[in-house]
Amino acid sequence: MKAFAHDQSKNPPPKNWLDQLLRRFSRVAYGTAVLVMYALASTAFGLALAPALWTWSAVHHWSAHLPGAFPWILSGVALALCFFLFGLGLLVVIPVYNWILPTRIKPFKGGYYTIHALPWFLHNGLFYLVRFTFLPFVTLTPFGIWFLKAMGMKIGRHAFINTEYISDPQLITVGDDAALGGSVRIFAHYGGGGNLTIAPVVVGKRATLGLACCVMGDVVIGDDATILPESVVLPGSRVGAGETWGGVPARRIQREEMDRIKAEIRGMAEAAG
Repeated sequence: MKAFAHDQSKNPPPKNWLDQLLRRFSRVAYGTAVLVMYALASTAFGLALAPALWTWSAVHHWSAHLPGAFPWILSGVALALCFFLFGLGLLVVIPVYNWILPTRIKPFKGGYYTIHALPWFLHNGLFYLVRFTFLPFVTLTPFGIWFLKAMGMKIGRHAFINTEYISDPQLITVGDDAALGGSVRIFAHYGGGGNLTIAPVVVGKRATLGLACCVMGDVVIGDDATILPESVVLPGSRVGAGETWGGVPARRIQREEMDRIKAEIRGMAEAAG
């Protein structure tokens, strides 16, 4: 009970009677939220699957009277086609769910089991239905950019997004001509010590996020800045315009140090050649 009380003390005051109920019966509320998410996922998958199932049934019925192996070949091709029909359908269904349901995330710091965290839970739950199924197939395509925008992510003109490892798209802004390299992880939240913190992430114009770097919540990356590959930008970081940051945790790298590193790399390349 002491641990529970300590956790609750980190929350802002209850918003209403429902918030009080969620905090008092946190485990039950969490289990119920998960079951509701499963139910929503089932209906979303079902709606996205309907056109695919109709297509496969039509092709299977039409090809049943063809000779030899043609029915099996066409049915196989139809099944493969249906996977992409299902995925494209999901790109439409999920943003509609996200628009209809209470998924409007606001910055927050407090316990996990509060009414403030519900929109965050629901928004990411819906987004992950696509992220872990079909989003890798449309990353770097107009379909992927459209989906991210439809989920609330603010993306500037000619931005290059080569990653599906995104959370909280509604609170992420990417400026014009910015580049997010392969496997970049970017999310607008972090947790620890019984707290959940939800805070926006802003990536400025022409900024470059290197391969597999990690950008956490409450980070602002200025215009023309560079985050080196595999770096971890911690919450609260403010990367100035034109600056280069790297390392774990990421820190600013002065121009002189960066020039020295580049010179060493060129020297090793020349020696190897």
